[in-house]
Amino acid sequence: MAISKDSVPAGQVEYRPMALKDIDGVLDVERQAFATPWSRQAFLTELVDNQFAHYVVAVSSNRIIGYAGVWLIVDEAHVTNIAVHPDMQGKRVGEGLLKQLFVLAVSRYIQRITLEVRVSNSVAQNLYRKYGFQGVGVRKGYYTDNGEDALIMWANVPDMTDRI
Repeated sequence: MAISKDSVPAGQVEYRPMALKDIDGVLDVERQAFATPWSRQAFLTELVDNQFAHYVVAVSSNRIIGYAGVWLIVDEAHVTNIAVHPDMQGKRVGEGLLKQLFVLAVSRYIQRITLEVRVSNSVAQNLYRKYGFQGVGVRKGYYTDNGEDALIMWANVPDMTDRI
């Protein structure tokens, strides 16, 4: 479903914890953003059964325009997904979602945070580097839709507190 690019005036995005009622909107973003989207059941499992999972949605004009997820385990965090509706990309929604994950990580005394990103996704890599992530390795053939490699990135959370 298309979203008007004019529907997000600067500063008019609300970030909040994802709830079960948000799954339909998140699935719309997921299907628009990814070649191999997660299923409804995957999100239900994350929200209901996974004690480590925390998800945030970005909302504008009562529509979900993006979401992000992270697993918090002891003193480390693993970003599972960050997705923004294609019509809203380039409006700093993804950056806002990433900041929300950092705020959550800091509040839980997380020391390190990791993620995987497509080696071809230079826009996302540049955003992650802006917030202190560094590439440390490659997972060969990580993405099942086309066998693309994933760049593994890590960052120290205490080093990022001045950027959020």
